[in-house]
Parts: sequence; C-alpha cells; structure tokens
Amino acid sequence: MALRPEPRKNHLLGTLPDAEWQRWLPQLEAVEMPLGQVLYESGTTLSHVYFPTSAIVSLLYVMENGASAEIAVVGNEGIVGISPFMGGESTPSRAVVQSAGHGFRLKAQAIKDEFNRAPVLHLLLRYTQALITQMAQTAVCNRHHSLDQQLCRWLLLSLDRLQGSNELVMTQELIANMLRVRREGVTEGALKLQRAGLISYARGHISVLDRQGLERRSCECYAVVKKEYDRLLPDKIAI
Repeated sequence: MALRPEPRKNHLLGTLPDAEWQRWLPQLEAVEMPLGQVLYESGTTLSHVYFPTSAIVSLLYVMENGASAEIAVVGNEGIVGISPFMGGESTPSRAVVQSAGHGFRLKAQAIKDEFNRAPVLHLLLRYTQALITQMAQTAVCNRHHSLDQQLCRWLLLSLDRLQGSNELVMTQELIANMLRVRREGVTEGALKLQRAGLISYARGHISVLDRQGLERRSCECYAVVKKEYDRLLPDKIAI
C-alpha cells in the first residue's frame, strides 16, 4: 500500500535527496507509537530503526541493577536506533515512547545498506553528532543544574519535537524516571513552574503557557543543544 506524504514530517526523511527518497519510500512501514512502548531493550540487536513523526522517544541508559536515566530524546527531528549503521548492532540504552504518536520504521539491514551511500552517510553522521551533543549536555545538566532547570530543558526539547503543539501527556512515573528523581520531586517542580505561570499541570498533562519564560528559566544546556541541531540539520543540507 502506498504511503502518504506523512513520512516527510520527519526531518531526516524530509531532507533526503529525491533519488534516496524514492528508494526508501517502499521500504518504510507506518507504525503507531503508544505511550510507554519499548522500541528496543538494552543489549538487544535492533531489527528496525524508527523515524518518529508525531511521537517522542526517550533514550534511557540502563544500569545492572535495573535503574535507568534519560540520556536523550528523539522526535520528528531524527532517528531512533543509530547502532545498526554505526556498526554496534546493539546498544546499552533502552528506547521508550514518552509521548504517544506515530512514526515509520525501516529494517535495520536496509539502513546499513543505505549508509554506504555518500548522501545518506553524510546526513546520518551529522545527526549522530547532534545526538551525541545532546547526550553530553544532558549528563552535564543532570550533574550541575537544579531540577527546576532540568525540567525546563526537558520540556523545551520535548516541545521542539512536537508538531506545533504546546501539550504534553505522559505519566508522572515516566517523567521521574527520565529526570532521575522521585515522583514527588516531579510534582514539586511542575507546581513551581505552574505558580510562575509558565505551565498548567494536572495528572501528567502539561500545557506550556509561556515558552519564552521557560527559555529564560532554563540553563544554557537547552540553547547549546538547539544550536547544534540547527547547525547540523538545517532544512536543506548540502549532501
């Protein structure tokens, strides 16, 4: 069945040159991505890579005792599953849908084959560099900045990966797991932002009321990550 133009709502797919796009199109499979769905587990070999269009996926590093912490978020700007084309096959991280939506998937072998072509290689390496920047900045932020600043960064990164929406729906437990805090800490931090008039929060439903206010309240980490994504992944890339 022919796919609608919807796949190109994903930035990477939308940036593909026409020849690559026509070759990829028949291989892309539309998928629903419900809240909490695990796309892959730590240590498993990936069978597919995912291109979210309206969903947001959290990448979590998993410790031996089962504890985990978020290292990055991926939405319509990118791809979930870089290990197949980077040669690793598996990864110590877990990928969990943090905001429900839709996306497309491609077989891991197909992305490995495509990676040998110059235009795709250049595009995916640019994306990987941007993702590594986000991972590094998240580690620094979690170590040196307050929960209030971390929550602002996380909200802004999530908003950037939605299609013009200011609404986020996710469980308190999921937010706490991502930020490595207790559920009570999430509630306290969210209520603090609500009292400041920046968000409206109720039972895991977050409405951003003042984005500029969130940006002013956030640490420098959000701006560093956004600048790197904008630099490496503009609307049109010379590949």
